[in-house]
Parts: sequence; C-alpha cells; structure tokens
Amino acid sequence: MLAEIITIGDEILIGQIIDSNSAFIAKQLNKIGVSVYQITSVQDDRTHILKALEEAEANADIVILTGGLGPTKDDITKKTMADYFNDRLIEDFSVRQNIEHIWKVFVKKPIMQVNLDQALVPSKAQVLMNKYGSAPGMWLEKNDTVFISLPGVPYEMKALIDDEVMPKLRAEFKFPYIQHKTFLTYGVGESALAERIEAYENELPDFIKLAYLPSLGRVRLRLSAKGNDKEMIAAEMEKQTNLLLPQIGDVFAGFEEDISIEAIIGNYLTEQHKTVAAAESCTGGLIAERFTTNAGASKYFKGSIVSYTKETKINVLNISEELIDTYSVVSAQVAESMAKNVLQLMHTDFAVATTGNAGPTKDDTAEDIGIVYIAIATKDSVYSEKFSFGNHRVKVINKAANKAFEMLQKEILKK
Repeated sequence: MLAEIITIGDEILIGQIIDSNSAFIAKQLNKIGVSVYQITSVQDDRTHILKALEEAEANADIVILTGGLGPTKDDITKKTMADYFNDRLIEDFSVRQNIEHIWKVFVKKPIMQVNLDQALVPSKAQVLMNKYGSAPGMWLEKNDTVFISLPGVPYEMKALIDDEVMPKLRAEFKFPYIQHKTFLTYGVGESALAERIEAYENELPDFIKLAYLPSLGRVRLRLSAKGNDKEMIAAEMEKQTNLLLPQIGDVFAGFEEDISIEAIIGNYLTEQHKTVAAAESCTGGLIAERFTTNAGASKYFKGSIVSYTKETKINVLNISEELIDTYSVVSAQVAESMAKNVLQLMHTDFAVATTGNAGPTKDDTAEDIGIVYIAIATKDSVYSEKFSFGNHRVKVINKAANKAFEMLQKEILKK
C-alpha cells in the first residue's frame, strides 16, 4: 500500500519553517507497512493544491495533507478540498462545541466568526476531532483513495495521527506485520562498521533488511522485517539480533526503539534511583535540552550550569582561577573540576562536563578549533577524555553532546 504526503503552506517553500510533519507521518505509516511514494510541498494556492490532489490520487492509496486549515484568508485547504470532491461546506456541531469550549476555558476572549467558521467541513467528510486546537481533521474517500487532511501545527497533527488516523487506518485496511530493531553504536564510522559485519549482512533472509543511519559520532543499525507471519518474523529477528550483537559488542550502546540515547540513560537512572547533572561550556545547554525533551526527566536530571565564560566558571561553578590560568579553560583539569563541582553543587550521583573550542576563532585558548574535553564524575572518581571534532562549529557542538551521552551511559552501566 502506498501513501503520499502533501504539506501546504508558503512558509515551508520559502524556508521560514522546516517540514517536520512529513518525517513524523512517514515514520508512523512505515510502522504499519505503508510505503510513502512521494512527499510534496505546495503553495497556499487553489490551482496548485488541486493539481497535487489529482496527481496524488493517481499515485497512492492514502493521501495525507497538513496545513491550510487555519482561520485566515490564506488558509484555503477546506474550500479547495470541497471543490475537489464536488462538495459543499457545512457546520459540524461537535466541532463548533469544541471551538466554543476552547474559547471559554483557554482563550477567554470574545469568539469571532472566523473562528466559528473553522467548524465548517465538507459534507462528505468524516470529522477527526482535534483535542488540542480548533481546526478538525477530515477523512474523505474518492475512487478507492483515502484523503486525510490535518492541521499543520505539529502537536495537533501528531495527536490526530496517533489518536484518530492510525486506529482508523488499522480498522479499515489489513497491513503486513513489520518489526524494527535499532542498535545504537558509538565510536566507529559507517564504512568501518559495514566492513566488520559484511558477512553477517550477506546472510540475512530476504525479508529482513539492514540499514545504516549515521549521524555525528554514532551509527544506528536498523534491522527491518516485513511479512504476514508475525511469529516467524519475531523468531527470526531474535535470532538475527543474537548473531549481530557479538560482532558489535565493543561499540554497542543499547537499543533504540523510537527513543533516544538520553531517554535510554534516563531509564537506567530511574531504575537505579540515581541522578545526574551537567556543567556545560561549549555545548551551551544542549545536553540539558536533550535531557529535558523527555517527559519525566525531573526524576533523574537535576539540572545544568551553562558556564560559558571564565567568570561563570569561577563565580558559579567555583572553579579555581589559578587552575584556569595555569591550564586554560579548554583543558582536562578544568573539565574534571567542572564535573566534580556540579556533582557536589547539585548532590547527584553522576555529572558530565564539557569544555572546548567550537570556533570559528580560538579566543584565549591554546587549543585548536574542534578540541573538546569531556569529563565524567561520580562520588568516587572523575576522569576526562580529549577529542578533536573538526572545524565546523555546529558539528563540534553536536558531536560533543553525543560523545558526552556515550561516555555517561558507559559510566552508568558500570554501576
């Protein structure tokens, strides 16, 4: 079964926002065995939208649109959908009730007609109720193709996909069973990893595929199996997992099943009833951001001190000025002192610290651009490692954060 995703909005085409909606939708569709044939972005233009709908109908069994459902004049998706289906717009009472409830409880301002008009939907549409916004989702069918229109606001779209669209698709269609297993590896490049497991990959059954998903400082290996016999697929995936693990054991950091390494670390810490803190310089709060993206992070993450300047390191983290003057802010000694001091300040079991030179200038350090020191501290010990992450600022920062999580995970697993 094939799907096409259409994102609507001039803001996407001029680069004002990044289309993250398509990536999320494609991932959810893949889980149930639907292949995405094409992703298209179109203007807020009736002719352009109609053309995209016509082409998508010829290509796909399922067409999912996002965007253009707001209350302003440039939001023309509903009217254009009505035209495409030779339909008219009618008011849906349940949607109007939802809009009135939102304005009464949350907005607390007089409701305008343009907001009430968001209750208008094509008469042939099945409404998908939006619990987090005023624009409903819509499900329409034409010539054996399902058209699903969703708001472009990411959190509204995601909720509708999870709560309405996916359950309805599963009820309407029979999909093959799909199973993924993703292995997180660190410290080895994609080509070296591929060479190491070449013989293993060549012996995989036809219904299991291996994908390499490299990013800064790490490679994810994803095994994907697809078929109609769920028990057979599950058994074979377990077998292939047990064959692969011994070959990557020295670089294996854990499994990633739709969660990140920082979420995996969070699970470890929660299970052990332990906590962690960070002292960040060159990563500028990125470690904290990635921890706190996960719900429930307050159980194990006490916080981060972004000591971006020498003065902050001295005045907030209590780093010795003499130590900094002797070794410079980019040094193993300062990194280790940062980790030890934030551990003590926040009374945690683990601490991670980063200090480095991300560029584009060397400032007052002797170290080259790209040099980063990362330290890990516990109540019993502290150590640091020196890395060279290249000369691109964004790359250096992100590789430093990735390596910090890798080192932290290894330390936690020792306990």
